[in-house]
Amino acid sequence: MYVVEDKGGAIALMLAALFFLGTWPAVLTLLERRGRLPQHTYLDYSITNLLAAVFIALTFGQIGDSKPDMPNFLTQLTQDNWPSILFAMAGGVVLSLGNLATQYAWAFVGLSVTEIISSSITVVIGTTLNYFLDDRINRAEILFPGVGCFLVAVCLGSAVHSSNAADNEKKLSGSSTNYTKTTRANSDVSKDMEKGVTNTSDPTVGVENAKAGTAEYLIQLENRRSIKVLGSNLFFGLGIVFFSGLCFSLFSPAFNLATNDQWHTLKKGVPHLVVYTAFFYFSISCFVVGIGLNIWFLYNPVLGLPRSSFAAYLKDWKGRQWALLAGLLCGFGNGFQFMGGQAAGYAAADAVQALPLVSTFWGILLFGEYRKSSRRTYALLVSMIFMFIAAVAVLMASSGHRKQ
Repeated sequence: MYVVEDKGGAIALMLAALFFLGTWPAVLTLLERRGRLPQHTYLDYSITNLLAAVFIALTFGQIGDSKPDMPNFLTQLTQDNWPSILFAMAGGVVLSLGNLATQYAWAFVGLSVTEIISSSITVVIGTTLNYFLDDRINRAEILFPGVGCFLVAVCLGSAVHSSNAADNEKKLSGSSTNYTKTTRANSDVSKDMEKGVTNTSDPTVGVENAKAGTAEYLIQLENRRSIKVLGSNLFFGLGIVFFSGLCFSLFSPAFNLATNDQWHTLKKGVPHLVVYTAFFYFSISCFVVGIGLNIWFLYNPVLGLPRSSFAAYLKDWKGRQWALLAGLLCGFGNGFQFMGGQAAGYAAADAVQALPLVSTFWGILLFGEYRKSSRRTYALLVSMIFMFIAAVAVLMASSGHRKQ
């Protein structure tokens, strides 16, 4: 199998993972803003997310000859390594729950703030666990100041969301266009879905009469999107974000245990799971949970979404190619993160949790987040981004080298 053995290669994989993991949320957000049901989108995403893991396992995991202490992917499938497999699958379960939660949080809190808060929680908890699981191969004097930067970013992210929500309320209160709960109840989601994906890739199609950042823009966008959020409780969206962050903070330590067996659960003589085998089982459990829950949500929708069916999902081809692309980006991003973590330490690999830098770029460029906001919101946004730049640089600088 292919093994990354130098710090430079590990950092290159982390940077690629950073771009992929920061881009796929923007793709799913684009579809939600066009009116496509999140259940339909997540089912498509789950399929290609698993296919990416299978591709990585059958290519990188099969390169070269199999060795007794480092078997190839197919060789390892027949070995007695179930304790490690269960750790890998547990990581896939919590990642799937976290991804599912963020899909709804993006609508309530915004792409940028959701990714920043959830990723920061992931680093504060997950990186600390990985540091001790990895036998402290990362330099603590560099690593933990980076963790501190992420912790500050959590606070700044919450402040940005609160300030931006206040800005939007002020815009809506002074708008000549009335927006009521009746308007929300009467919005035709299926009609919006038909209109939302037939014209152009611009996510603001259908709101061309209003400028981004205005009250009219917010109202027209609300009538078009699949999840209705205006007038919702401020802390409801933040609660979803914190739940997702807690889930994300556990998947990397679980994967670490699966590949390095720090708790000595394997029988004597059984080799550790290679990163590709662990990622394969990790992705299978992620797939099963994602598919199962979203089929349930088709018939038992949440947050006021319309009821759908599996037959309706199969017929919904509007934007499907983008959902499939998002699954590939996430799958390869996770795979590259784990490959880099196996070489340089999973605590350093958590630097990819600076993915909100990429998500914030897409949020501002594609969706007009924070346009026409107050100076206070802009100042908090800049401070938050600065903290993330510092955090990712520091975490990568703490990279160590795992003893084979």
